[in-house]
Amino acid sequence: MFERLPLAEFGNRIPQLAFEVFRTGNAAAAEVKAISIIPGSTEFGYDTKVVQRLVSPGAYAAENAHVAAERTDWTIAMEQLQGTAKNLDMASLVVAWFGTDLRCGACEIRPGVDNLAKTTIGATWKVSGIGRAAAHEVSKVAGVPAYGGTPSDDSVKRAIADLKARGLKVMFYPFVLMDVAQGNALPDPYGAAAQGAYPWRGRLTASLAPGQMGTPDKTAAAETELSSFVGTALPSHFTATTDSVTYSGPAQWSYRRMILHYAKLCAATGGVDAFLIGSELRGLTTLRSAPATYPFVTSLLALAAEVKVILPAAKISYAADWSEYFGHQPQDGTGDVHFHLDPLWASSSVDFIGIDNYMPLTDWRDGDAHLDAQAGTASIYDLDYLQSGIAGGEGFDWYYADAAARESQTRAAITDGAYGKPWVFRPKDLKNWWQQQHFDRPGGVESPTPTAWLPQAKPFWFTELGCPAIDKGSNGPNVFFDAKSSESAVPYGSGGEADDLIQHRYVQAQGSYWSQPGLHNPLSAVYGAAMVEPSRLFYWAWDARPYPAFPVRTDIWGDGVNFARGHWLNGRLGAVDLGGLVAALCQRFGLADVDVTAVSGLVDGFLLDRPMSGRDALQNLLQVFSIDAVESAGALIFRPRNSPLTQSISKSELVEFAVDRPVFLETRAQETDLPRSVRIGYVESGLEYR
Repeated sequence: MFERLPLAEFGNRIPQLAFEVFRTGNAAAAEVKAISIIPGSTEFGYDTKVVQRLVSPGAYAAENAHVAAERTDWTIAMEQLQGTAKNLDMASLVVAWFGTDLRCGACEIRPGVDNLAKTTIGATWKVSGIGRAAAHEVSKVAGVPAYGGTPSDDSVKRAIADLKARGLKVMFYPFVLMDVAQGNALPDPYGAAAQGAYPWRGRLTASLAPGQMGTPDKTAAAETELSSFVGTALPSHFTATTDSVTYSGPAQWSYRRMILHYAKLCAATGGVDAFLIGSELRGLTTLRSAPATYPFVTSLLALAAEVKVILPAAKISYAADWSEYFGHQPQDGTGDVHFHLDPLWASSSVDFIGIDNYMPLTDWRDGDAHLDAQAGTASIYDLDYLQSGIAGGEGFDWYYADAAARESQTRAAITDGAYGKPWVFRPKDLKNWWQQQHFDRPGGVESPTPTAWLPQAKPFWFTELGCPAIDKGSNGPNVFFDAKSSESAVPYGSGGEADDLIQHRYVQAQGSYWSQPGLHNPLSAVYGAAMVEPSRLFYWAWDARPYPAFPVRTDIWGDGVNFARGHWLNGRLGAVDLGGLVAALCQRFGLADVDVTAVSGLVDGFLLDRPMSGRDALQNLLQVFSIDAVESAGALIFRPRNSPLTQSISKSELVEFAVDRPVFLETRAQETDLPRSVRIGYVESGLEYR
């Protein structure tokens, strides 16, 4: 109803008005309160200022504005993010430097560019006081840069300011990308002929990894190699300028230089809400200079204290890999158990326990002969099934001893015969790890003195949390498919097909599981809040390249080919759960008692373009997805036609309708109209007929 509507601009006539009313109904998007922003390697992709590059004299091309000439990719992508994740509170800004060698003593950590000779207009690339010509040029694959370059310092400052202006809290995430090219001749510390191409940063280790003949592990030589990697940069070596932070210390490209550079840069922007001093450097935190001495952990302790002085209002921590945070149990025959990161977690300079959480939730296989299906689970998409694996299943109740055991599903129980504390060996048992004192076990014998960890002292933040959009992604959330990388893989049991739904259900399962303090997320008696901070689950990841330009424009961004089966949430997080859509439509038309638990699928959008009945609204949707609506006990049950049905019938239960009609009728139908698995038969004389 309009009252006193001015009609002059409508020709002094009552206008014909049409309206489009949008409604969101996405349970997964509602769970996202924190997110990681990538790619981390993009020279001006985080900039709010339009930048062009010189192609030839008088000819220019877009460097960071591929959707609108006057608005950058960052601006559009952030609008898409906030338009999708309505409850978003915090963003983790990932910024990468490049490692050059898996042997830490030979590895430099340097800012990089994708082209040393590129000329840009609108902004000039500068990081840590150096310009383009002095930067590391990233390697190429088939003539194309394997990565984008490190974000320029001034673009990072503008990105932080923009996130704050949008009302978001900011966590800064310095990131190491290993630029070890294909066909390299670098000696492999793990014993191969050469280092794998573009490996995980967690594989950084000594000149020879623990377990290799001649390894420096547990000797003073390991500390010497780590010292070279860490470097000697000091906070006093850094000076903030208008557009960058300059460095005046020793001529070295070291880990400390990267971390302290960004701490000073964040301080120059007015500070951030949280700052990470590293992530997933599992191969370094577990290196020892003596049987119980971890030099890199000591280096992280020093960095945490220095960064805390630079950013006193920020929450400081390290983002440990999920296989690293809870302790070090070297498989070297000693029986050692060390809570090697406890000095860090207990430090007054560290505010939370950071975990990049990619623990497997499921052990699903094709068919219905595998253990989880036999236990009664109908689908990998079942929310209860997914949540049962958060603190259960592999890594909690049992483990696989090797690949053959995994193939045959031969599960070994996780036990602790010596001290009755199986949680020590359970990466998923956050609650017991958090609630208990920790006792090292040198040589397998428990120390009488606990570590410095105070039970319930600090919350967990999941500094990364995500699942690839691939078949059975929840079997192995930590793997990704990238043909150029030696790490490329698909989850075990997966056929490699794209599957957006498993990613959607994973986000929904994690978010709803941790959202409320309770039995599985207890309150701390020390700080009075939940064990896992529900608003600090940083889902991986939202790309600063706007959808659908990324991934479609593979002529600009070569990694667009990885999108279909990757961890990206752009273009997916806004999709609507099919069961939720059916339930919402029923509610709209007055049908409250409905059951959609068996319905699974995703819908990007659904249009009601005219007044219609509930039947008309649902009919095409149910037809497209092969869903039947069945009334049972007064409720309307929706179930897909490919639902597995199993029923055994004895011969005595069969009834002839007529003498001239057979007991069984066989009807041919198109495949889409048939259940996925129908087992109806009868049993006679010990034989089962199907």
